[in-house]
Amino acid sequence: MINTHKIYAEGNDYTLGLLRLVTAFLYIQHATAKFWQWPVSMTDGHGAVPLFSMMGIAGVLELVGGILLLIGLFVRPTAFILCGQMAVAYLFVHTPSAGMHTLLMPQLNKGEMAVLYCFIFLYLSVAGGGCLALDNRRK
Repeated sequence: MINTHKIYAEGNDYTLGLLRLVTAFLYIQHATAKFWQWPVSMTDGHGAVPLFSMMGIAGVLELVGGILLLIGLFVRPTAFILCGQMAVAYLFVHTPSAGMHTLLMPQLNKGEMAVLYCFIFLYLSVAGGGCLALDNRRK
């Protein structure tokens, strides 16, 4: 008899690992855009953002946190910190720039990605890194 519960659980573990890998890969690109203008410039071609600015600190969190998530090391605490970063980005950057009346309308304040990242990171902070995470070897 085939144990479908085991197959389902393994499939979920691979899907969770894939979600972690793809999210981390995309998230790192936000940092590279801030610091190295790749694949796009976050400053319209005016060089890197200052390291000790809000954008610079966000870039450090994106780079370090993205790398930790990519390799699957300290996934839960890293994802929790990045979830907070994205909540702050949405509430203090996206919403005020378009007006507080857009708080519940992320399409109007260009904050959809911040909301999605926030909830993906919240999920990873609870669920862990899935398969292929270095955290699995530490246990």
